[in-house]
Amino acid sequence: MPAKPHLNLVFIGHVDHGKSTTVGRVLYDTGNIDPHELENLKKLAESMGKATFEYAFVMDQVKEERERGLTIDVAHKRFDTDKYYFTIIDAPGHRDFVKNMITGTSQADAAVLVVGAAEGVQTQTKEHIFLARTLGVEQLIVAINKMDAAKPEYSEARYNEIKTEVTALLKSVGYKVDRIPFIPISAYKGDNIVKASPKLGWWKGPTLVAALNALEVPPKPLDKPLRLPIQDVYGITGIGIVPVGRVETGVLKPNMKVAFQPADKVGEVKSIEMHHEAIAEAVPGDNVGFNVRGLDKKDLRRGDVAGPVDHPPTVAKSFTAQIMVLNHPSVITVGYTPVFHAHTAQVACTFEEITKSLDPRTGATKQEKPDHIQTGDAAIVKIRPTKPMVIEKAKDFPQLGRFAIRDMGQTVAAGMCIDVEKR
Repeated sequence: MPAKPHLNLVFIGHVDHGKSTTVGRVLYDTGNIDPHELENLKKLAESMGKATFEYAFVMDQVKEERERGLTIDVAHKRFDTDKYYFTIIDAPGHRDFVKNMITGTSQADAAVLVVGAAEGVQTQTKEHIFLARTLGVEQLIVAINKMDAAKPEYSEARYNEIKTEVTALLKSVGYKVDRIPFIPISAYKGDNIVKASPKLGWWKGPTLVAALNALEVPPKPLDKPLRLPIQDVYGITGIGIVPVGRVETGVLKPNMKVAFQPADKVGEVKSIEMHHEAIAEAVPGDNVGFNVRGLDKKDLRRGDVAGPVDHPPTVAKSFTAQIMVLNHPSVITVGYTPVFHAHTAQVACTFEEITKSLDPRTGATKQEKPDHIQTGDAAIVKIRPTKPMVIEKAKDFPQLGRFAIRDMGQTVAAGMCIDVEKR
């Protein structure tokens, strides 16, 4: 039987709208959690006075999280439908979501935005929509959850109110809303997850899992020039060096001459290996090691990017970016130099100019050249790396155009590169 196509899925939305419960319920109803395990979690939840949390517990298997009733760490869970196999990137809070969305391994192919029917749109709902858009998540499903808690319960009118409000937000950040399904569900009660629910008799659309099956596997960017960020470099006696990394765009083939930037080195690919077997070519998504002729181990390091000699990776002298400040303890001003994490590179970069602040809900200009920006602000900024780094325009190479900004052990902001001044 051929392997099912794979999709990375992220669940986003306000902290109390039932994201974890939705994830737990989807896993359970698709047969990816043992009923026995759920029964134990249910008992544990009751003993802790959180009787309705057992589905959420499936994702929150860390004791501290259970006691606080919050999701802290990112759990990668696999589940299968008859059509796809999915990896769920459970986006705890805000900050880790962003960090995980940007640092490569979990570039989400699609997002499920969970909005509570009782609570409606909240600040975080708005921020997550803006972020999903900034981070290039093209496919979206909106799950209007807790329909059992709507007033009146399972109310079509309430579903329509939320749908109208969320539609306006999605449009304001540039989503094409005619392609986005809005699915009424109750994750806790199991309504409309896998099976249609009699309590939602007015609903004629798909269940949540049917909407997941209707997602598309994004085409692999084979026609773009090669971009392969290096994760590690091994020196093997008698063989030479073997850089390891994931192909993001284009194709890597033996005998190809490749340019490594910002190392500014050129080598020839002798052979390519994946899962310890030689392969004839590597395509986007493949994690490979490749043997390079003509270079020493000291020539390359993590954060270098391989590309074709005639279209080498772009090394930035400076770049313009659109960012969103997620969590900064004070304010960001010109001269601030945190660490930017882009693909496999980690480089300290300086804010050279805050060009303008934006309204995160609409993207409209709020203020030209503000003297600072802070948590919750979106902005266009000019950035100067403190040492050479590869970054590409997000519209040309989305995988190499997004970044997280980290400082003091946390993700303070996230963004994407909109223009590059080449070195």
